[in-house]
Amino acid sequence: MKRPGRPMLAVVAAMILLALGAGVAFVLTDALGIRTEQADIPVESTAVADVEATVPPPVFDVVATATGVPNGSPTASPRIDAALAELQAAVVDAAATSGTATLSVEAGDGDPADEAYSLEGTPSALRVVAASEAGAVRGVYDLAQAVRDGRSTAERLGERVESRLPFRMADLGAVGVEVDEAAWAAGDDYSHTSKAFEDVILPDAPYIDEQALAVAREEMDEYVRHLLAEGYTAVAVPGLLEYLTFSDVGDGTEVYGPDDEHVARALAMREAFGPIWQSARDAGLQVFLRTDMLVITTPLEEYLIERFGSLDTENPEFWEVYAAGLDELYREMPAIDGVLIRIGEAGEVYDLPDWDYRSALAVTTVDAVQAMLTTLLDQAEGADREVIFRTWTVGVGAVGDLHTNQDSYRTVFEGIDSDRLIVSTKYTLGDFYSHLPLNDTLEIGDQRRIIEFQSRREFENFGAFPNDLGDLYAQALDELLAANPNIEGIWTWTQDGGPWRAGPLSLELKAGFWHLAELNTELAVRLARDPSLDPASVTADWARRWFSDDPATVAAIATAMTDSREAITDGLYIGPFAEHRVYAIGLEPPPMMWIFEWDIPTGDSAALDVIYAIARDDLDEAIAGGHRALDAVDRMQASIEGTDAATWRDPELHREFVEALAYERSTLAMLADYRETVLRKAQWHDTKDAAVYDQWQRARAAFVESAAAHEQEYAGDPYHPAYNLEAARLGLERADRDQAMGWAAGVTLVLALAWIAYGIAARRPRIAAWPGARLARAMWVAGTRPWRAAEATAGLGRLERVLLVAVPALALVLSRCILTWFAAPAHLVATLGAWLVFGAVALLLARAIGGREAMSSVAASVAGAVVLRVALLSFALAPTGPGGYWFGFWTDPVARSAYSTVAFALFAWVIVAAAWALARVIGARRAVGVIATACGAAIAVIAGLVAVIGLEAALTAWNDQMALLPWGLSRILGITVYLGIPADAAWWAAAAGGLVAVLGAALWAPPGRRRGDRFGGGASVA
Repeated sequence: MKRPGRPMLAVVAAMILLALGAGVAFVLTDALGIRTEQADIPVESTAVADVEATVPPPVFDVVATATGVPNGSPTASPRIDAALAELQAAVVDAAATSGTATLSVEAGDGDPADEAYSLEGTPSALRVVAASEAGAVRGVYDLAQAVRDGRSTAERLGERVESRLPFRMADLGAVGVEVDEAAWAAGDDYSHTSKAFEDVILPDAPYIDEQALAVAREEMDEYVRHLLAEGYTAVAVPGLLEYLTFSDVGDGTEVYGPDDEHVARALAMREAFGPIWQSARDAGLQVFLRTDMLVITTPLEEYLIERFGSLDTENPEFWEVYAAGLDELYREMPAIDGVLIRIGEAGEVYDLPDWDYRSALAVTTVDAVQAMLTTLLDQAEGADREVIFRTWTVGVGAVGDLHTNQDSYRTVFEGIDSDRLIVSTKYTLGDFYSHLPLNDTLEIGDQRRIIEFQSRREFENFGAFPNDLGDLYAQALDELLAANPNIEGIWTWTQDGGPWRAGPLSLELKAGFWHLAELNTELAVRLARDPSLDPASVTADWARRWFSDDPATVAAIATAMTDSREAITDGLYIGPFAEHRVYAIGLEPPPMMWIFEWDIPTGDSAALDVIYAIARDDLDEAIAGGHRALDAVDRMQASIEGTDAATWRDPELHREFVEALAYERSTLAMLADYRETVLRKAQWHDTKDAAVYDQWQRARAAFVESAAAHEQEYAGDPYHPAYNLEAARLGLERADRDQAMGWAAGVTLVLALAWIAYGIAARRPRIAAWPGARLARAMWVAGTRPWRAAEATAGLGRLERVLLVAVPALALVLSRCILTWFAAPAHLVATLGAWLVFGAVALLLARAIGGREAMSSVAASVAGAVVLRVALLSFALAPTGPGGYWFGFWTDPVARSAYSTVAFALFAWVIVAAAWALARVIGARRAVGVIATACGAAIAVIAGLVAVIGLEAALTAWNDQMALLPWGLSRILGITVYLGIPADAAWWAAAAGGLVAVLGAALWAPPGRRRGDRFGGGASVA
């Protein structure tokens, strides 16, 4: 059978490479997985409740307590005494009183969890009658609440009052958190740890600062009184491992040795904080320790690895170690009612520095979750405690969508049946953003459920802007309670969530204008008790309680709050994008991707280009949202500034409200300009329209001006900090170069095509004599027909052989510099470094094995193929520069697939052509060995360099310079964690490269040459 000719083999090779390229394009598109669907978002409506005059309370004379003992005598109920003290304090704080009234409190010995009560008697002789102490206490606190809200204490006379949801938990608030203005003013600390009790806990013995502990205890006592008065029944406090010695594991010294300071610290922590948690428990709050899983110390990690071979979270026996720790905890600290566990976030951003108690993202599979829950629930049942398990996950691992996917929820909890399990889930189908559907995973399952709410909304500037969530909370409770009878409570984050010190300084009961977020804390608990409440009435109560008794002022504040949501939902979100559920890279990005996250307007192409592509058909609406938000702020300002400061309880609060609105307007004005800037830029990449380019430039100029004004006014202000515009400026700087880079790419393309055409034309004898023609011809022939590389380079002189390497190297460097806006050295080091290593090893080995002829053949084939690759890249860059290149990559699947197919084929052709050309001189086997060694060396060197630097650090530096993924990604969770890249991936890549290099060396190292062992057979040059 006749052997096919080499041109036919080249065609077959090209088809194979294109097919491989198409496969790569398919895998790439599948991996990106960018798709959208319309979201079912609750439609919020706002209203102002009828504001009535404040009702002065009577002065109360308590004539009887729970046991019927006359007032002034010892009682058997410290909890009722505390409630009565709150009532008396509320009356004292009232602007005026009206008459007197008697109050008797009657409590039976019924169910201790029953907080129902009846209010009987007359307005001047009230009786709180309850079947249990809990009900009696609740009744008194409700009277105190009515006094503080300016409502009549007799408004519920003759009613039986019951709470719809009995479990109402709050976080620790700002207890133990130092008011450090300098830390907040810096604005660069994105750690998620509160640093609560940082001044209490010492690094060395005696481990506890007693003076600071006394202050913290006073703060905790005040906060407990505050929570009880608001209607909360439980509190979640951080910690777990800090209290454990693991004395129940083995002989008691297997985890920590007898002299290990972890033991001494745990004992000191118990002695210091045990009484604090006991005091909260005695006051009427359940206490839960809040922890990540996995939580470890160095000795504990070493013990677990030694015993189980790894952090084997799928092994039930692994969790017996933690169960033993919980047995110890409940025995030594009986005030603790259970643990609250999160598995979905962990790492350095959540840990204290220089503190050997840290978290690890290690519970990422269904088997691991089930092993953990089964073991810990068995322990809880035996200890008569509870396990609260949070479904919150951020897309990492097999349970990464547990929080938002009903199928995943059912899979994880299949077979888990314990009345000691409470499953906690955020009310939104995602994080605490607006423009999200209600979380339908709360509608399923047989488990006990609680709903999570956040008062100080981290993604909506940490509560520094007015943000009345009443209607949204009411809708969530109405819908979810109707769907799931197993919902029994809420968990309100009054203070926590996100980086504590990267936003405004606002600490509940302590510092800043925390009163704005307090509205949502009150809304959550009151609606949990009575979902039928009109949330607008709660807003009016809040305004009376904290700001003014004057009806006109209360109405003005309530009116302003009706505009608060429009300012937030239009000003911080791009509506036509936010109204869609977006999926990408196996994750579900949030609806506020253009601010990623908190105070960081992003400058990356991935987020901004995809936002534009989704909003493209409603672009004018997307831009108009920013201006509507400013109109809403203007209305709020008019309402608040129109009030008389003298009618406010404290003129300082009036000033703070006015300043908060001025801060909001500055921020939203800057963001409105930035929104138009990035959307018009993307529109220009999409349309190539000169008029759109002019619109972009005008928006850009407006943003530069408003950003400068915003930073000048608020930079360094801990209470109203300027937004972090570093990522936005990185993106802006690169965008400013796009047009110039497009022109440069066009020139490069023309030169590359001219050079190729010159090489094609040089086959004519007349042109072959022109300067450089032989060089161009050699590159063209060798790059497209590598089996002729030796023939094509045979007549080249010394200078031409040098240029054979220099010309394509220059083209390669120039094209990559254009691709990176001449602004990303990390990218150049990685890509050009790999080319350098590959070329150097290939040329040196070719010269050593086959002499000058072999080296020239390799150089020419690589040079020709590289020029083709440069031409393709320049073609893609020429229209609107690198920004347009990446715009097409993120938003145009057809263009991306076509480019990726051809680009991969040409890249692979460089390798194939080099091996083919070399095979004509030294034989196929040895040629493959040389090129394999060169490829392996390139991978090993670059991957090794990345591994030494650290994969996360290297990716962060690369991404900061390329602005492809959100700048905040590495500052929040980490690029490797978020994308599921193993931390040691670079080492494995380096090892794989080294192995390929060694295998390649085994092919070329043995001496001897087999006749006919060539690509296409034979040694002649066609």
